[in-house]
Amino acid sequence: MKKKIAISIGDLNGIGIQLALENHDTVSQTVSPMYCIDKIMLEQAAKKLGLTIPDDFQTIENIAPYFEIEAGEVSKESGAYAYASFVKAVELAKEKEVDAICTLPINKKAWEVAGINYKGHTDALRDFFDAKAIMMLGCPQMYVALFTEHIPLREVASSIKEEDLTHFLIDFYHTAKPTSTVAVLGLNPHAGDNGVLGDEELIIQKAINNATTILKKEIPSLFTIHYSLFTTPMVPDVAFTPNVRKNYTHYIAMYHDQGLAPLKALYFDEGINVSLNLPVLRTSVDHGTAFDIAYKRIELNNLSYLNAIKYIREN
Repeated sequence: MKKKIAISIGDLNGIGIQLALENHDTVSQTVSPMYCIDKIMLEQAAKKLGLTIPDDFQTIENIAPYFEIEAGEVSKESGAYAYASFVKAVELAKEKEVDAICTLPINKKAWEVAGINYKGHTDALRDFFDAKAIMMLGCPQMYVALFTEHIPLREVASSIKEEDLTHFLIDFYHTAKPTSTVAVLGLNPHAGDNGVLGDEELIIQKAINNATTILKKEIPSLFTIHYSLFTTPMVPDVAFTPNVRKNYTHYIAMYHDQGLAPLKALYFDEGINVSLNLPVLRTSVDHGTAFDIAYKRIELNNLSYLNAIKYIREN
């Protein structure tokens, strides 16, 4: 039986709706998508794109006030509609009307000017489900989870606390279900060089020790595995080199660009975003609204979108 998926439509001034329309036939072969957009806005977008709306393209009415789509523009109307579409997808998941959520890209500035207090989907999901959602991005070759996400770089070091990181490592292991050692990155150059370049790695190592002890008590079978659950804090500038990368499929980065810069350099086209540690599965594309090419009838790379759907289908 096909899984039912609520697809929040993202910012209608961007490329999300084009992805949804152009890939509907492929997506609907393996899952049953329900698009959180009403017919009037869908018809407006399709007309601007010069695309035909598939007969079985299931929509939902009364999402949010209608507005005139302005390709590539940041607007409070598009931000409000994107947020309302996302909220509707969450409601459908909570009511068990769908099995999972897939989100198309939003514009964070549009959310801000629309008065939305969240910086993105993951922040909102934590509140909606009262859960410590974990942001993980990547593809089967390499997944990267972020301990800190959308915060200023100057706040990262002070955010690395032993108790918080311990809980994060435990939650990650339970929900990502890695089958080999997880590579944990240090924060500082040379992973601190034994305290010469910073002592955050001492905190990271304590959290690793704590999490390993707790996990082995919670999951007795982990005592029989032949590998460590986590590495010691790894030197960040060599962690993604070919000879090192071949040994790991899951990484934990201390901050956003530390993990996502190498990930996107290696696997940008096929990467996805997964929210772990929630009562519902949520995936997303691993790219933005691409305002610069929206509604220009340019052929889009659909790998990330199709992989986000595939992940739901297989998990």
